[in-house]
Amino acid sequence: MTFTIRPATLEHWPALEDLFGRAGASNGCWCMYWRIGPAYHERPREQNKADLRRLAESGRPPGLLAFDGDIAVGWSELAPRAELEWLGHARFLRPVDDLPAWSLACFYVRRAHRGLGVVDALIGAAVEAAAAAGAPVIEAYPVDTAVPGHTGNLFPGTASAFARHGFAVAARRKPDRPVMRRNLSAIRVASRPGSPAGLPAGSTRPGRP
Repeated sequence: MTFTIRPATLEHWPALEDLFGRAGASNGCWCMYWRIGPAYHERPREQNKADLRRLAESGRPPGLLAFDGDIAVGWSELAPRAELEWLGHARFLRPVDDLPAWSLACFYVRRAHRGLGVVDALIGAAVEAAAAAGAPVIEAYPVDTAVPGHTGNLFPGTASAFARHGFAVAARRKPDRPVMRRNLSAIRVASRPGSPAGLPAGSTRPGRP
């Protein structure tokens, strides 16, 4: 399958709402975890939702949406690591160096589209978007499912998926939670006017690389 990837701007907010559902994906998180940490549990879900909406209407969308036709079927949070403050509190995911990395921190895929390559399409588009924004590197914090006894949900993606897209382990402070990176210096993507996330209105990506 192929999917159309679009920045999560206010224009596409209704599609994001439909994808996340009334509960807000991951039990009301609305993708606020890496920004404010466990405090998202203590706030009304509507407040988390409102904060994500404000990000969507800002000049820099907080992530990418994958569409199958007119329906949003997947989401990935994509932002400069400096904007995801809670990453600095994660002992195993602390910065590797001082480079201004962009972070591809989590995913959410519509149940009916899981296993169809939505995550692969989002990773490929995120690499292009971060390169177009001038990021020197893009990094992720997946679960390494090849490690016996790995724990945690798979919202951050899997190490094998990122490896398919040229990411390599940059640090491994916990066996099943590596920090994986891809250098973007060799990628030349022209920034496109009117596309704050570095992507055109509809960038088509395959479900598998």
